[in-house]
Amino acid sequence: MKSIQANNYLVHFNQNAYEALNNHLKENKYSNLFIIVDDKTNEYCLSKLLPQIETDLNIEIIEFESGEENKNIETCIQIWNVLTELGADRKSLVINLGGGVVTDLGGFVASTFKRGVDFINIPTTLLSMVDASVGGKTGVDLGNLKNQIGVINVPKMVLIDTEYLQTLSQSEMRSGLAEMLKHGLIYDVAYWEQFLDIKSIDYNGLDELIYRSVEIKNDIVIQDPTEKNIRKALNFGHTLGHAIESYFLESETKTTLLHGEAIAIGMILESYISLQKDLITATEYSEIKTAIKSIYDDVIIEENDIDPILELLIHDKKNEYGLIQFALIEGIGKIKINQSVENKLILEAFQDYKS
Repeated sequence: MKSIQANNYLVHFNQNAYEALNNHLKENKYSNLFIIVDDKTNEYCLSKLLPQIETDLNIEIIEFESGEENKNIETCIQIWNVLTELGADRKSLVINLGGGVVTDLGGFVASTFKRGVDFINIPTTLLSMVDASVGGKTGVDLGNLKNQIGVINVPKMVLIDTEYLQTLSQSEMRSGLAEMLKHGLIYDVAYWEQFLDIKSIDYNGLDELIYRSVEIKNDIVIQDPTEKNIRKALNFGHTLGHAIESYFLESETKTTLLHGEAIAIGMILESYISLQKDLITATEYSEIKTAIKSIYDDVIIEENDIDPILELLIHDKKNEYGLIQFALIEGIGKIKINQSVENKLILEAFQDYKS
């Protein structure tokens, strides 16, 4: 597969990825190499990566506990301290091996340690391959508020090896699929239509679907690296989805949702809002809702859950001048950004989801 040119870095695929990594190590005089993993990627993925690395550099493994609840500044402090203790300097290289939590947090750690050291992302989940590791967003959560602290800073490269997907559960694969569905809905109707009959998808062709998803995200990010305009399109499903994800994360009575599970709900809700704003047709909305619900189980959202979810919208980082901003679809494959939505319509969307 041909590498994809992003903003000042390349996304490499499968065996080409390790060739690119080793060439990079030969061409740059790094002082040492640190690989950041969580406990899952340490167990299931590190043994695949290490034999691929050709270097005389000293390699140190830094592990933290997996899970969104550990994507916080406290974990960063622990890793910064370990880097310091192990003698990391400005010429160190950090490789982030893991899912979105690892690439988001590891990218932020590298971007801020000694005012920034080089890093490379090697995503190991479908979600991180098609979304989190591409585009330069790094950061951590602030309490239960998603991605409140961070910087936009690009890696030296992103290496996508789809063999890592063999380590994933079905639920984690479905979680990543949500972002692929989103890319079709906001940008490419033909790509969306490939997912309409989920049972007919040839998973031997998954590499091509992943490649197209990365292309779509990269096309958007190149136009607007710092999210002043069209990059906001990538937030479709995320305004309400992130609020739902945060609420379920902090609730003692709810089962924590995977990112994609929450975004799937968000896409249904925000498609309903798009319908009510006459941006899509009833036929298009029915197609979207049916397709997404065929993949994801319904999540029970009680009446007394909705107000706390709406309160979390206030903290959404896409808001401007105190107004909640939505990215809505304008027909399948097109987007309309900077849309204000009244609470009444959001409540109606929740009622429709539950119906």
